[in-house]
Amino acid sequence: MSDNIKTTVIIPNYNGKKYLQDCLTFLKRSAGTTFHTMVVDDASTDESCRMVREQFPKVELVELSENGGFARAVNEGIKRAKTEFVLLLNNDTIPEPEFVAQLEKEIQKSKRYFSVSAKMLSMKEPEIIDDCGDLYCLLGWALGIGKGQSSERYTRPREVFAACGGAAIYKRSVLQKLGLFDELHFAYLEDIDVGYRAQLYGYRNRYCPKAIVYHAGSASSGSRYNAFKVDLSSRNNVYLILKNMPPLQLLLNLPFLLAGFLIKTLFFIKKGFGGTYIKGLWKGIRLGLSEEGRKKRIRFSARRLPYYIYVQYRLIANTLALWDKIG
Repeated sequence: MSDNIKTTVIIPNYNGKKYLQDCLTFLKRSAGTTFHTMVVDDASTDESCRMVREQFPKVELVELSENGGFARAVNEGIKRAKTEFVLLLNNDTIPEPEFVAQLEKEIQKSKRYFSVSAKMLSMKEPEIIDDCGDLYCLLGWALGIGKGQSSERYTRPREVFAACGGAAIYKRSVLQKLGLFDELHFAYLEDIDVGYRAQLYGYRNRYCPKAIVYHAGSASSGSRYNAFKVDLSSRNNVYLILKNMPPLQLLLNLPFLLAGFLIKTLFFIKKGFGGTYIKGLWKGIRLGLSEEGRKKRIRFSARRLPYYIYVQYRLIANTLALWDKIG
């Protein structure tokens, strides 16, 4: 691999042949930088791998023997990458020509930047935001910033709690330091978790409005709300909290977290997934308290106290911003 190549674009794929072809085609039209492209196939059965081999011979193809979820797939790609940066990209996206170059440019602006999230626009309604990075608050809610709003409202770079793993660039050395993505998540909230961990080590996450990509959305799991997604998301939400918050911070935030989970329970009861959501919460508690989950827990260190305080500040600020938006 050439020394001037700084980024490996990693595309996790599971039965996404109809989307993957367009994604790779538009990536070939990129301008402003050179990069390596890798598709990590998560045991697809729709001939995705055959299509990549035949139509995109320069793309590195990693074929996994069994489906291990998003986190495992991207970790396999990160372990094989040799570049300074890794860029995670959903298979159901179409990037604009300067997409990779703009993310590279933004992440190199500071040694403290761990990740940079792209401006994800709806493929069906290109003037509407799909995600501009992720927000996480005291209620235990993870939200895509700007979702459903006009693209014109998000034209400035800004700090975010975490980059959306569907279209974001990361410093590979920091990912290795953090232990990569947590494969216990399988899918959903693993990007919030790694962004949270990065902040506990003094790093920051950014949003770059000039890095534009169009996103189909729910290509692998189906509709926005389904049993698979509700179950995993609720489980991972509890696990993320037990893993990253030290006991004192957890106790301090507990009233807000309980309120957040109660509101979500009522919401999913109306959607017909109340039982699934509650079972997912219980699974999250069991996972967080299990031997496997405890091994993943971030041990409290007094040296990181300023970072814990900063994260708490961000949680409060995000909650106030969300309250202002709702109000």
